[in-house]
Amino acid sequence: MRTQLHAVVLAAALALPAAGAHAIDYRSVSEPAILFDSPSEKGKRLFIVAAGTPLEVVVSLDKWAKVRDAGGSINWIERRLLSDKRTVMVTSARGVVRQRPAADAPIAFETSKDVILEVTGNANEGWLPVRHKEGASGYVRVTEVWGL
Repeated sequence: MRTQLHAVVLAAALALPAAGAHAIDYRSVSEPAILFDSPSEKGKRLFIVAAGTPLEVVVSLDKWAKVRDAGGSINWIERRLLSDKRTVMVTSARGVVRQRPAADAPIAFETSKDVILEVTGNANEGWLPVRHKEGASGYVRVTEVWGL
């Protein structure tokens, strides 16, 4: 009986973090920005990311955010440089954007890897509505992009 009680308590304790889990928070960079190795302008400047680049916010502090990029690197960025505008980055060698959310739909346009697309709606049944910076729009498979 005591073993069963321990099992129930352990199961409840393991479920707590999942119950309080939050959705992944993706933001896009509002203007070209420097990524740092620490939350300080005195930290080592690592590289510059382009405007529109999607980043996953891992930790958010007062003036800084710890972020993960599409390659998995974790760095720091000034929080003021993150926008609520939703973008995704093409991760497949060739991103195919279709006119309708269907694999047999005509191709609207194709992109290369690392191209940034603006998200124009919600993902539905594995498809995401997007727009290219030059104006073309359509639906891309969620498996071909990062930043959702």
